Amino acid sequence: MKFGPAPLDQAEGAILAHSEQVAGGRLRKGVVLGPAQIEALRAAGYDRVTVASLGAEDIHENAAAADLAAALHKGASDIALSAPFTGRVNLIAERPGVVCLDAAAINAANAVDPMITVATVAQHHQIHAGGMIATVKIIAYGVPRTALARAAEAAHAAVRLAVAQYRTASLIITDVPGGPGDKGAEAIAARVTGLGMQMAETVICAHDEVALSAAIKDAQGEIVLILTASATSDPYDTAPEALRRAGGQVERFGMPVDPGNLLFLGRVGQRPVIGLPGSARSPVLHGADWVLARVACGLPCGATEIAAMGVGGLLKEIPTRPQPRRATRD
Repeated sequence: MKFGPAPLDQAEGAILAHSEQVAGGRLRKGVVLGPAQIEALRAAGYDRVTVASLGAEDIHENAAAADLAAALHKGASDIALSAPFTGRVNLIAERPGVVCLDAAAINAANAVDPMITVATVAQHHQIHAGGMIATVKIIAYGVPRTALARAAEAAHAAVRLAVAQYRTASLIITDVPGGPGDKGAEAIAARVTGLGMQMAETVICAHDEVALSAAIKDAQGEIVLILTASATSDPYDTAPEALRRAGGQVERFGMPVDPGNLLFLGRVGQRPVIGLPGSARSPVLHGADWVLARVACGLPCGATEIAAMGVGGLLKEIPTRPQPRRATRD
């Protein structure tokens, strides 16, 4: 591609590089200059303009963006592509889910040519329907076809959307005299429905192993969520022991995400069980969001995956925390 100033009588068919003011208004950059545009520029007093001229070996920015975006989500369902505009195509989620990326492939595509770029949300980002997963932007007005082909090959099928594999969840809340009751149930239900699932039921029972064990056994949902009146502070506290009494097992207690440290993950039969910390009563981003989303969407989420959540796991302060993480001095 050639870029630079050109006399008007040599600019027809080239791409206008900078917007220019003419009698009829503003002639926008990116327009392909035809006879009418050339005449408008001449009438406005221009004798030359800055243009980009594509060669036979080049592909226009919009076509390049469309091709690369198509390669990125090749074979992925539930992802839509926007119409190309100014060298950009956006990848949009058609359903709620969790974004799964081949980071090495995307890095390789971005290394081919600085004019060819792919930007995405973070790995395992939970997204809503209509949310933007990634954007392809061709920075120049055109790029070499060979470079685009290499980038598209590198980025092939590098983006997909994992959606909920479970339909329903049960929320079991334990209660004690003077306890919080069902406070936070609405925030937890929003987490479930935000993944495209339904709340099968919300059950309140006494905060003891026997009552909670029975509630776990009787739960109707395909995923069981437990929110206790008193914080679960040990792997053998009331809620984990109730899960064991119900015939289940605890796979991981505690996570390197804050808020979310006191979460536990287990299973009863084929059903995942997630023990929620009291801080999950707040609707702000929480370690429970990460675990619930990955479990619900059928992504690997066990002891190993939870242990790896520490990098990036320091989340924002929440107003319901009884003791701030930052100590103060009198």
